Amino acid sequence: MDGFVADDAYAIGPVTAEELPGVAEELAALLVDTVHAGASLGFLAPLDHGEALAWWRALGPDVADGRLLLWTVRAGADGRLAGTVQLRPAAPANGRHRGEVAKLMVHPADRGHRLAGRLLAALEQRAHGLGLRLLVLDTETGSPAERMYAAAGWTRVGSVPDYATDPSGVLHPTTVFFKALGG
Repeated sequence: MDGFVADDAYAIGPVTAEELPGVAEELAALLVDTVHAGASLGFLAPLDHGEALAWWRALGPDVADGRLLLWTVRAGADGRLAGTVQLRPAAPANGRHRGEVAKLMVHPADRGHRLAGRLLAALEQRAHGLGLRLLVLDTETGSPAERMYAAAGWTRVGSVPDYATDPSGVLHPTTVFFKALGG
């Protein structure tokens, strides 16, 4: 598998459009569990599994057309889905050098194994290989994710007040980050 990275405990690899239907149920369960654990991912709690499944399935055309790249990380011992991340290369002609990182999730039971950083590194490596030189993302201000991005070498641009709600519906600011990948 192109871009596959493994160690004794976890394996990271891309998900193709052909593979997406077969992992959509697991991705939906991951999304539900992550939202219910408080992660701000664009969904409100309680998130219904059917809604999460429909959202993942709707991504199929974007994955097939290369408008969305998707990675998962699996626990080595049992192959259980432990996390995921997405990259959306920019479409406009004047922005084809950049991409947006989205929906970085690690299952609550798998946190503490540096999986978010490893997923991010796999994404950055592939983005660089695609010729992307700039990545952007946003995350809830004050969240563990914000600290992880800063520790991973991302540059904080600033914060936007009341940008989005958390899963319980409370408004929170969002921090915008970028990372230059070099040429």
